[in-house]
Amino acid sequence: MSKVPVTVRGHEKMTEECKRLKSKDRPAVIAAIAEARAHGDLKENAEYHAAKDQQGFIEARIKELEGKLSNIQVIDVTSIDAKGKIIFGSTVELIDDATGKDIVYKIVGEDEADIKSGMISFTSPIARALIGKSEGDTVNFSAPGGEKAYEVVEVRYE
Repeated sequence: MSKVPVTVRGHEKMTEECKRLKSKDRPAVIAAIAEARAHGDLKENAEYHAAKDQQGFIEARIKELEGKLSNIQVIDVTSIDAKGKIIFGSTVELIDDATGKDIVYKIVGEDEADIKSGMISFTSPIARALIGKSEGDTVNFSAPGGEKAYEVVEVRYE
Protein backbone atom coordinates (compact mmCIF):
# COMPACT_ATOMS: atom_id res chain seq x y z
CA MET A 1 0.00 0.00 0.00
CA SER A 2 1.42 3.38 -0.94
CA LYS A 3 1.94 6.21 1.52
CA VAL A 4 -0.75 8.87 1.77
CA PRO A 5 0.51 12.48 1.85
CA VAL A 6 -0.49 14.71 4.75
CA THR A 7 0.65 18.15 5.91
CA VAL A 8 2.47 18.68 9.19
CA ARG A 9 -0.67 20.26 10.68
CA GLY A 10 -2.85 17.38 9.48
CA HIS A 11 -0.48 14.90 11.12
CA GLU A 12 -0.58 16.88 14.37
CA LYS A 13 -4.39 16.97 14.37
CA MET A 14 -4.70 13.21 13.76
CA THR A 15 -2.13 12.45 16.46
CA GLU A 16 -3.85 14.77 18.97
CA GLU A 17 -7.27 13.22 18.25
CA CYS A 18 -5.90 9.70 18.71
CA LYS A 19 -4.24 10.64 22.03
CA ARG A 20 -7.45 12.33 23.26
CA LEU A 21 -9.55 9.31 22.35
CA LYS A 22 -7.17 6.97 24.17
CA SER A 23 -6.49 9.11 27.25
CA LYS A 24 -9.85 10.83 27.88
CA ASP A 25 -12.75 9.47 25.83
CA ARG A 26 -11.98 5.75 26.23
CA PRO A 27 -11.62 5.89 30.05
CA ALA A 28 -14.77 8.04 30.32
CA VAL A 29 -16.89 5.57 28.37
CA ILE A 30 -15.47 2.64 30.37
CA ALA A 31 -16.52 4.45 33.56
CA ALA A 32 -19.98 5.10 32.08
CA ILE A 33 -20.36 1.40 31.24
CA ALA A 34 -19.35 0.41 34.77
CA GLU A 35 -21.83 2.89 36.26
CA ALA A 36 -24.64 1.68 33.99
CA ARG A 37 -23.87 -1.94 34.93
CA ALA A 38 -24.29 -1.03 38.58
CA HIS A 39 -27.90 -0.02 37.87
CA GLY A 40 -28.88 -3.64 37.36
CA ASP A 41 -30.69 -5.40 34.50
CA LEU A 42 -28.64 -4.81 31.33
CA LYS A 43 -31.36 -5.88 28.89
CA GLU A 44 -33.49 -2.81 29.56
CA ASN A 45 -30.70 -0.40 30.53
CA ALA A 46 -30.57 2.36 27.87
CA GLU A 47 -27.55 4.02 29.51
CA TYR A 48 -25.57 0.80 29.23
CA HIS A 49 -26.46 0.29 25.55
CA ALA A 50 -25.69 3.93 24.70
CA ALA A 51 -22.31 3.68 26.45
CA LYS A 52 -21.51 0.41 24.65
CA ASP A 53 -22.40 2.04 21.30
CA GLN A 54 -20.18 5.02 22.16
CA GLN A 55 -17.37 2.64 23.08
CA GLY A 56 -17.71 0.96 19.68
CA PHE A 57 -17.47 4.31 17.89
CA ILE A 58 -14.41 5.34 19.92
CA GLU A 59 -12.61 2.04 19.33
CA ALA A 60 -13.39 2.16 15.60
CA ARG A 61 -12.08 5.73 15.33
CA ILE A 62 -8.90 4.84 17.23
CA LYS A 63 -8.32 1.89 14.90
CA GLU A 64 -8.99 4.09 11.84
CA LEU A 65 -6.59 6.82 13.04
CA GLU A 66 -3.84 4.35 13.94
CA GLY A 67 -4.17 2.78 10.49
CA LYS A 68 -3.94 6.16 8.80
CA LEU A 69 -1.03 7.31 10.97
CA SER A 70 0.91 4.16 10.12
CA ASN A 71 0.47 4.77 6.40
CA ILE A 72 1.13 8.49 5.94
CA GLN A 73 3.95 10.53 4.54
CA VAL A 74 4.24 13.87 6.33
CA ILE A 75 5.19 16.61 3.87
CA ASP A 76 6.60 19.83 5.32
CA VAL A 77 6.16 22.36 2.51
CA THR A 78 8.44 24.86 4.30
CA SER A 79 11.42 22.56 3.83
CA ILE A 80 10.95 22.06 0.07
CA ASP A 81 12.42 24.35 -2.57
CA ALA A 82 9.53 24.39 -5.05
CA LYS A 83 10.90 27.34 -7.02
CA GLY A 84 7.57 29.19 -6.95
CA LYS A 85 5.56 26.25 -8.27
CA ILE A 86 2.33 25.06 -6.68
CA ILE A 87 2.90 21.79 -4.83
CA PHE A 88 1.19 19.72 -2.14
CA GLY A 89 0.87 21.91 0.95
CA SER A 90 1.04 25.22 -0.93
CA THR A 91 -1.32 28.05 -0.12
CA VAL A 92 -2.55 29.59 -3.36
CA GLU A 93 -4.27 32.93 -3.92
CA LEU A 94 -6.40 32.97 -7.06
CA ILE A 95 -8.69 35.33 -8.95
CA ASP A 96 -11.78 33.85 -10.58
CA ASP A 97 -11.66 35.09 -14.19
CA ALA A 98 -15.46 35.08 -14.47
CA THR A 99 -16.29 37.00 -11.27
CA GLY A 100 -13.03 38.73 -10.31
CA LYS A 101 -13.40 37.26 -6.82
CA ASP A 102 -10.27 36.49 -4.74
CA ILE A 103 -10.03 32.90 -3.51
CA VAL A 104 -7.41 31.33 -1.24
CA TYR A 105 -6.87 27.56 -1.11
CA LYS A 106 -4.39 25.33 0.66
CA ILE A 107 -3.71 22.01 -1.05
CA VAL A 108 -3.85 19.23 1.56
CA GLY A 109 -4.42 15.49 1.97
CA GLU A 110 -7.84 13.91 1.55
CA ASP A 111 -8.42 13.56 5.31
CA GLU A 112 -7.62 17.23 5.91
CA ALA A 113 -9.81 18.69 3.16
CA ASP A 114 -12.45 21.20 4.29
CA ILE A 115 -13.71 23.51 1.55
CA LYS A 116 -15.30 25.88 4.09
CA SER A 117 -11.82 26.47 5.56
CA GLY A 118 -10.24 26.80 2.11
CA MET A 119 -8.46 23.45 2.39
CA ILE A 120 -8.81 21.39 -0.79
CA SER A 121 -7.73 17.82 -1.42
CA PHE A 122 -4.83 17.28 -3.78
CA THR A 123 -7.12 14.87 -5.66
CA SER A 124 -9.76 17.53 -6.39
CA PRO A 125 -10.09 18.78 -9.97
CA ILE A 126 -8.90 22.28 -9.10
CA ALA A 127 -5.87 21.07 -7.11
CA ARG A 128 -4.85 18.71 -9.92
CA ALA A 129 -5.06 21.64 -12.34
CA LEU A 130 -3.09 23.94 -10.01
CA ILE A 131 -0.19 21.64 -9.15
CA GLY A 132 2.88 22.60 -11.16
CA LYS A 133 1.64 26.10 -12.03
CA SER A 134 3.29 29.37 -10.94
CA GLU A 135 2.29 32.96 -10.16
CA GLY A 136 0.79 34.64 -13.23
CA ASP A 137 -0.40 31.39 -14.81
CA THR A 138 -4.03 30.89 -15.81
CA VAL A 139 -5.59 27.61 -14.81
CA ASN A 140 -8.52 26.09 -16.72
CA PHE A 141 -10.33 23.02 -15.42
CA SER A 142 -13.66 21.22 -15.43
CA ALA A 143 -15.60 21.62 -12.21
CA PRO A 144 -18.95 20.01 -11.39
CA GLY A 145 -20.57 23.37 -12.25
CA GLY A 146 -18.82 23.63 -15.62
CA GLU A 147 -15.57 25.03 -16.97
CA LYS A 148 -13.66 27.38 -14.64
CA ALA A 149 -10.66 29.65 -15.14
CA TYR A 150 -8.50 31.13 -12.39
CA GLU A 151 -5.40 33.30 -12.45
CA VAL A 152 -2.69 32.42 -9.92
CA VAL A 153 -1.89 35.60 -7.98
CA GLU A 154 0.39 34.25 -5.24
CA VAL A 155 1.93 30.96 -4.07
CA ARG A 156 2.95 30.64 -0.43
CA TYR A 157 4.66 27.85 1.48
CA GLU A 158 3.47 28.13 5.06
